[in-house]
Amino acid sequence: MKAIIICESVSHGNTLKVANAIAEVIGANVVKPAEFDAGTACDYDLIGLGSGIYYGKHHKSLMELAEKLPNCRKSVFIFSTSGKGAISQHRHLSDIISRKGYRNAGEFTCKGWDTWGPLKYIGGINRGLPNDAMIERAREFARGLKA
Repeated sequence: MKAIIICESVSHGNTLKVANAIAEVIGANVVKPAEFDAGTACDYDLIGLGSGIYYGKHHKSLMELAEKLPNCRKSVFIFSTSGKGAISQHRHLSDIISRKGYRNAGEFTCKGWDTWGPLKYIGGINRGLPNDAMIERAREFARGLKA
C-alpha cells in the first residue's frame, strides 16, 4: 500500500506527534501541505490529512490543498488535535474530500495542548497532551487502516 500523510503542525507539534505515530504503523512519509504536489494524489492508495483545529476547521493550508486535489476514488483518512478533541470539527474537510470522490477511510482526533487566542493568557488548556496513551490510540487507529 502506497501511503502519504500530509500534516500541518503549527503551535506545539501536537499533530506532528500523531502523524508520526500513524506513519510508523502504515509505512508512510509525513509532509507539509506546501511540500505536496496535489496532482500526484491519485498515485497513492491512502492519503492522511491532518492538522490542529483553528476556529472549528483544519488549518487553512490543508483546506486549500484539499480543494486542489484531483477527483479520484482513493482512500483518505482525517486526523486532528485540538483543545476540544471533537470529530465534528472534521466536517468541513470531510465534505471537501467526499465531493472530490475520495472514500473516507476513518477519522482520528485527540486533545492537544491549546494556547490559541485568549487561552495563551492562562497558559492554555490540555498541557502535556497528547500523552503516551493518546499516541497509542493513534497507532491503534492506524492498524485499522491497514486491515
